[in-house]
Amino acid sequence: MTARELSAQMQTKRSCLCVGLDPDLDRLPSVLDGESYPLFIFNREIIDATAQYAVCYKPNTAFYECYGSWGWQQLEMTVGYIKEHYPEIMVIADAKRGDIGNTAGRYARAFFENMPCDAVTVAPYMGRDSVDAFLAYKDKWAVVLGLTSNASAADFELQGDLYKRVISCAMQWGTADNMMFVAGATRPELLADIREICPDHFLLVPGVGAQGGSVEQVVRYGRNSRCGLLINSSRGIIYASRGGDFAIAAARAAEALTGQMQSIFI
Repeated sequence: MTARELSAQMQTKRSCLCVGLDPDLDRLPSVLDGESYPLFIFNREIIDATAQYAVCYKPNTAFYECYGSWGWQQLEMTVGYIKEHYPEIMVIADAKRGDIGNTAGRYARAFFENMPCDAVTVAPYMGRDSVDAFLAYKDKWAVVLGLTSNASAADFELQGDLYKRVISCAMQWGTADNMMFVAGATRPELLADIREICPDHFLLVPGVGAQGGSVEQVVRYGRNSRCGLLINSSRGIIYASRGGDFAIAAARAAEALTGQMQSIFI
């Protein structure tokens, strides 16, 4: 997926919503009890209910890998379903891979060839070698961890403004058409500093909803001329209801969150 295609979808839907597909067997509605592939069925219903609002889906691979090959199969089924039925919607594999060399190349192959994802989250701690393999694919994206939304990001990322140094360095590896940065919604005022470093790149913004981040604050500090934001919500949408109406509730939550984004597209 190209940056032009992503931007066009945002304008069409008047949305920059990214829905995190993080299904937990312990939290799935009881109506899915007995299903052979409950993670996939849950995801499929969420996807069909929210596709009119979402420009991106972001499955976190941990929620599938923890169930072994059975879980991984359902991740593949989920990505395949999106690409078959909603090919215009971006898929980010939230895998946070961070290795180098041949290993990094195999990770890139796993998500870009064997599973048709558009992007992968990447940890840049080991430097450029952690990212290059993902940038080698045409019309694919590396989503580099910059400033994350968790409280203990302060342990390293905020020390001496390390996140700024990471983003400034990573800017030299890719372009605004194949690299994004993760920038958490829980410290929205720092998005302005990040925008000074990378004015043209897309930012994947987690932390809205369950973690307390504000769409209004993210838009105020983080938008650019082409919107430039993918605002993610996971639990706030997919667990809007634990009952048989879970898909309807997810659609309502997605619609409400998208409504908060309208100021970007005026």
